[in-house]
Amino acid sequence: MVSLEYAISKVLEHSKPLSHTEQVTLWESLGRALASDITSDINMPPFNKSAVDGYACRKDDLQSTLKVLEVIPAGQMPTKIVTAGTCSKIMTGAPLPDGADCVIMVEEVEDVNASEIHFTGKYSKPNIARFAEDTEVGDIVLSKGILIEPKHIAILAAVGASMVTVATKPRVSILITGDELVEPEIKPELSQIRNSNGHQLYAQVINAGAIPVYGGIVDDTKESTQTAIAQALEKSNIVVLTGGVSMGDFDYVPNVLKDLGVDIMFQTIAVQPGKPTLFGVKGDKLVFGLPGNPVSSLFQFDLLVQPAIKSMMGLSKPTKDILKMPLANDYKRKRAERLALVPARINNSGEVEPINYHGSAHIFALAKANAMVIVPLGVDFIKKGETVDVRQL
Repeated sequence: MVSLEYAISKVLEHSKPLSHTEQVTLWESLGRALASDITSDINMPPFNKSAVDGYACRKDDLQSTLKVLEVIPAGQMPTKIVTAGTCSKIMTGAPLPDGADCVIMVEEVEDVNASEIHFTGKYSKPNIARFAEDTEVGDIVLSKGILIEPKHIAILAAVGASMVTVATKPRVSILITGDELVEPEIKPELSQIRNSNGHQLYAQVINAGAIPVYGGIVDDTKESTQTAIAQALEKSNIVVLTGGVSMGDFDYVPNVLKDLGVDIMFQTIAVQPGKPTLFGVKGDKLVFGLPGNPVSSLFQFDLLVQPAIKSMMGLSKPTKDILKMPLANDYKRKRAERLALVPARINNSGEVEPINYHGSAHIFALAKANAMVIVPLGVDFIKKGETVDVRQL
C-alpha cells in the first residue's frame, strides 16, 4: 500500500507530453493546451496614446486659457502640433499629438467660448499610455504549457495569432466491469444497478480536455476483460477501468494486466475512499484501475487520472492547488489508519462544510459537494474553525 502523495508522484513521473501538436483557429483554441510560445508581432501601445477623454496640452500651460486646435478621435492621426497656449480635444485611445505632454480630463475643463477652454482641476498625472510600455515586438506574451482561457484569447487576438498551435488531446478508453450493471435506459432488476461510473468518467474525461472512448460494460470473465483491455490499449493513450481491482473471486483486472505486459506501479493506496486503486504502465500507455464505488471513482479520477491527462497535454501545472480553509463544524471519524477524502461544500462565508454521506457508494451526496477535505492519517477529530486542506472538485 502506498501513500496518496507517492501515487500522484508516480503517475506524474510516467505521464509524458504527447509528441504531436495541431493548429486550430483562435476560437477553437479555448480550453486547449498551448504547445508553443506566443510572441508579439507589434509594439503595444503602438504609439503614445490618450488614456482618457480630454484635452492634449502642455503641462506648463495648465493655468492659461487654451485654444482648441482640432478634435482627435480614436483611429485617426493628429494633424496639428500643440504649441504654447494651445491644445487638442482627444478621445481615449487616440494618438497623442506632437508637442503635448499631458491629457487633462474632460470633466475638469470648462468652456471659455466655442474655441477656448480652461483647466479647473488639479494636475495629478499625465494620462498617457506610452509607446510599447505593455509589450515590444518579439516579447513572449503567452508561454507554452498554459491552458487557454478567455483572457488568453484576447491576447492571442491582439498579437495576430489567428491560428494557434495546441497539444493533441489524449484518447482515454473507459471500461466498466461488473455483471450486476446495466445501462441507464434499462430499469435494473433486484440484483442489478445502473452504470453510473461509466458516464461519470466520460464526463470527467471531457472536462479534463481529453477524448473519451467509451468501451461499455465488460462481461465478468477473464477472457472478455483481457480482450477489452487489449483493444483499449491499442487505440488509446490512457485506459481507465472501474471495478475488478479488489480481491474478489471475479476481480480479474490485475492478473489480466500482467498477462498483457502492463507493469503495475501500485495496486492499493492508503486513502479512504479509494484504497483499491491500481496504476500501471505499458510503454507510453497508462492504465488506471479505479474502485467500483462512484464516490471513490470520482475522487481517484480527479486526483490521479486528470493530472495524467493534463501532463500528456503538456500543461506546466497539471495538478490542482490545495487550499487552506477553516472548518465550518466539528469533524470526527471512527478509524484514522488512512488519509480521508471527505466530500464537502465551500460555503458563502469562506468555510468548508463536510457533507453527511453514507460511504463511497453514496453518489447522491456528491450533488452538494464542490470540494473534498483532506484529513491526514492518524487524525480522527478536527474542531470547528481549525484550518484544513481543501481541494476543489
